[in-house]
Amino acid sequence: MAVKTESNPNQIITLPIKRLGINGEGIGYYKKKVVFVTGALPEETVKAKITRVTPTFIEAKMIKALKPSKKRVVPPCPFYDRCGGCQLQHLAYEGQLVYKRDVVKQALAKFKPAGYQSYTLHPTIGMENPWRYRNKLQFQIREEHGEVVAGLYEPNSHQLVAIDDCYIQQPTSMSILNQIIKKIQTIHIPAYNERDHKGILKTVMIREGLASNEIQVVFITHSQHLPKSRVLIDMITSEFPQVVSIMHNVQPTRDSTIMGDVTHHLWGKESIEETLRDVTFDLSARAFFQLNPAQTEVLYKEVEKALNPKQHHHIVDAYCGVGTIGLSLAKKVRGIWGMDIIPSAIDDAKENARRLGVTNTHYEVGTAEALLPKWLKQGQTFDGIIVDPPRTGLDKSLLDALCRYPTPTLVYVSCNPSTLARDLVTLSKFYHVAYLQSVDMFPQTARCEVVVKLTLK
Repeated sequence: MAVKTESNPNQIITLPIKRLGINGEGIGYYKKKVVFVTGALPEETVKAKITRVTPTFIEAKMIKALKPSKKRVVPPCPFYDRCGGCQLQHLAYEGQLVYKRDVVKQALAKFKPAGYQSYTLHPTIGMENPWRYRNKLQFQIREEHGEVVAGLYEPNSHQLVAIDDCYIQQPTSMSILNQIIKKIQTIHIPAYNERDHKGILKTVMIREGLASNEIQVVFITHSQHLPKSRVLIDMITSEFPQVVSIMHNVQPTRDSTIMGDVTHHLWGKESIEETLRDVTFDLSARAFFQLNPAQTEVLYKEVEKALNPKQHHHIVDAYCGVGTIGLSLAKKVRGIWGMDIIPSAIDDAKENARRLGVTNTHYEVGTAEALLPKWLKQGQTFDGIIVDPPRTGLDKSLLDALCRYPTPTLVYVSCNPSTLARDLVTLSKFYHVAYLQSVDMFPQTARCEVVVKLTLK
């Protein structure tokens, strides 16, 4: 009688890789069970070590590519194998662009919105230089063996990887961070201890306005007080004249939220400036802003192309943040109506509109799913809606409102192809999907941004 063999953790297996999954992992099959192999590429045969076995799938880490892909490259970053920040440095950039279009195609095939087989998926728009593009750094601060370190977590863990240079961050941000860590060590500011929920400094955030050359530093602490802040301010401002704003944010909880609700102004300005498409914005510490300004210009051009705005149009900018998308279009339409749940973002949007001399905008704090029906019931009509939701996709209430009160054109900007495809199942009942345009906002990672043009049926 044949003995049934089971797959076990630490077992070494050999398998061919068929495609890449949504997290950048290679996908193959072993004993008719799907295997997700970290570090593997399509068209490769790999030797891998099983790390986890479930009833429906296996997870494994590649040991060696027995038949390497022609698109495999050597990752330049020394922290790549451990850090969870990037997933695709081992794939040549042209292969990354093909992959990101394919991820959208996979998501559509999974959720099957009406007519998805005939959707037009344009090639992904990439970057000329896909490195050093991030304008915002958020590194966790911890103490290891008596030494203060800054870094990012290993994938699916809270094991910190100490990083002194990140290949997708702006070099100046890394220089500032490294000097801050040295000073913290010298003046003995206690780093936060996640296990004991004690200590002070949790995170350092640095944001650069690439057009303005202005930099903001934010210290995020567990405690209400940041000791020796004057020493830190003197060091930063003397060594880095580009820093024009230093803030202190308090995040006292144990959860994974980076920033808390209370922000204190320590030195300089309370915000920095950034310019996109000849429009200058004020960015406060908690304001959302795209992390890749160069590709944001490309993304917004694609939004405008899909929206096709006219001078008589009223446009809704849902999830508006500091107003970046809407204000970039304001001079081409009759009115922009924006909303966001973060009050400081709406304050920034209003201030940005005032500074720009734009008088045809209306911003309110609240959810899109609450304000859109309210505005429509008040008699306002809209010619187009832009939705740019978080990774969770559209709230069901907003999805229902978009279908109950449709507009001639809907532009969906998505940072998660899976929730996009899920939402298109509902939207495609009322809208025709004209095309999907992927834009590589985050080279070297598995993340993909998509602009979808939908027109009323």
